[in-house]
Amino acid sequence: MRKTAVSLTALLMFAGTAATARADIEVAVVTAVTGSMASFGDQMRKGVEEAAKAINDKGGINGDKITLKVYDDACDPKQGVTAANQVVNDGISFVIGHLCTGPSIPASDVYAEEGIVMISATATAPALTERGLDNVFRVTGRDDQQGLVAADYIAANIKDPKVAIVHDKQAYGSGLAEATTKALGAKGIQPVMTGSVNPGESDFSALVTKMKSAGVNTVYFGGYHAEAGQIVRQMKNAGLDAKLIAGDGLSNPDFWAITGDGGAGTLFTFSPDPTRNPNAEPVIRQLRTNNVEPAFFTLYSYAAMQVLAQGIGEAGEPDPDAVIDVLHKADFDTVIGPLKFDDKGDLTEPAFVMYSWNNGKYQTVAGK
Repeated sequence: MRKTAVSLTALLMFAGTAATARADIEVAVVTAVTGSMASFGDQMRKGVEEAAKAINDKGGINGDKITLKVYDDACDPKQGVTAANQVVNDGISFVIGHLCTGPSIPASDVYAEEGIVMISATATAPALTERGLDNVFRVTGRDDQQGLVAADYIAANIKDPKVAIVHDKQAYGSGLAEATTKALGAKGIQPVMTGSVNPGESDFSALVTKMKSAGVNTVYFGGYHAEAGQIVRQMKNAGLDAKLIAGDGLSNPDFWAITGDGGAGTLFTFSPDPTRNPNAEPVIRQLRTNNVEPAFFTLYSYAAMQVLAQGIGEAGEPDPDAVIDVLHKADFDTVIGPLKFDDKGDLTEPAFVMYSWNNGKYQTVAGK
């Protein structure tokens, strides 16, 4: 639902001031400033900030400058709703965020009610764009697409797969696990066991013992790097020779800090490497000049800000309804490549590839 009613008083005030002053275009950046996902949140914030600075340095959007206000949701659903209501109270019409799936879904309902444009660079749950909200967009793919890539890899590369499906009970992790289980089932592969863990948990000895007894050789984990790293380390210590495969939550460098060399060969799906896009080279050079590492979430968040700026520019004014219409129709040139959205707000040509951790870094791998 879009909020379109404008009072006569507001129109008269605008008419009296528009000719004498131009207002900045305020954009809310809602991410994890605190909590276990704060390192990802920092990547996201820096990406949006660098994009806004580059746009402002070139004259802004139709002469208006972008100003940013950062809100912390700590990747928590309740805090996400609180942050969304703060955005509403502050009168901001455009949001880059949220970082995590958990807060993204309930926050998007708040934004829909108020007609606020939301563009996420990182939230991957299908439910985010499956509820008929025309104001929600994302510049990354969906978990059901990650599940397909993971299932394809398991079927093609693991002989006689005995798969354990484990997730962290959160929206992102359980969604990934469900999507992967469904995709494996379509290939005739049924898990030999399923399980779940609690976010923040660190002792997985009972889970590892159960997997070892079930003869598991492959673990698909729906969740984030902290728990996944501990599971990998404890499997190695227990002598369980099983490969862990997960989603993009394992792209955090802290994963290797937890596992050390024991994390070698751990796999995860993630968006294609944006640094391989030749059009990204000038942006990457500028980021490094500004002492900002062009991490994936940084570049995807940079792209989200570019999409929003181009949408406002083509709309001719920072009117949310007009921008929403543009976002559903136009093509966008970004640091991660050309983008276009479908009616749901998803990318028309999403993609995920498989990555492997080795020597403290991850790189793409090819299946058979």
